[in-house]
Amino acid sequence: MAVIVILALVALFIGLRLYAVLGERTGHEQPILKPADPDARISQPQPAAPREAAKTPDAGDLAYLPMAGPGVRALLAADPSFDVSRFLEGAGGAYRLILESFWKGDLDAIKPHVAAHVYETFAAAVEQREKDGHKLDNRLVALEPPVIAEAEVDNGAAVITVRFEADIAAVTRNADGEVVAGSMSDAVQTRDRWTFRRDITSRDPNWLLIETDEEE
Repeated sequence: MAVIVILALVALFIGLRLYAVLGERTGHEQPILKPADPDARISQPQPAAPREAAKTPDAGDLAYLPMAGPGVRALLAADPSFDVSRFLEGAGGAYRLILESFWKGDLDAIKPHVAAHVYETFAAAVEQREKDGHKLDNRLVALEPPVIAEAEVDNGAAVITVRFEADIAAVTRNADGEVVAGSMSDAVQTRDRWTFRRDITSRDPNWLLIETDEEE
């Protein structure tokens, strides 16, 4: 009986020593794995969202609306030299040049950049303005980065509609220079859709403005 008691005490002493050594945490232990839950669901990593195919080079804004994507890709396939950013840069420059030339009544500056029927519309508006003895004293205050709204390739021609958003201070003066409409201190936000066309089978890199619309 005494031997059993002594052996029990020895076992208890050894157990306490092992706990003192193995029971201390050093901070480097791996977490204990729990038994697998048969009903658990393993969460799969979500795929990264696809990046837009075209961006404006500076602001990082979208260069074309999603609905215009197929048309832009078709144009790139038909004309690998087409550059979205370069086109939008040129479209923005054309928008400014044509508007400012129209305001000044400088039809010669407009003519090389527009189709014949568009030129006739601008010319008629300038003629009527002159008959009324009015002059436009407009100023393009701000122009947001233009965006391609629609694009297509039709019988060897690329047709692209661009959305422009601008703040314009518009003033109409009479022959004496008096303001008859508008205000230079109150810019108006405008949204336009201009459509450009180019024959991609031609070596001529220039685009012609073939239609202008106001976006509601």
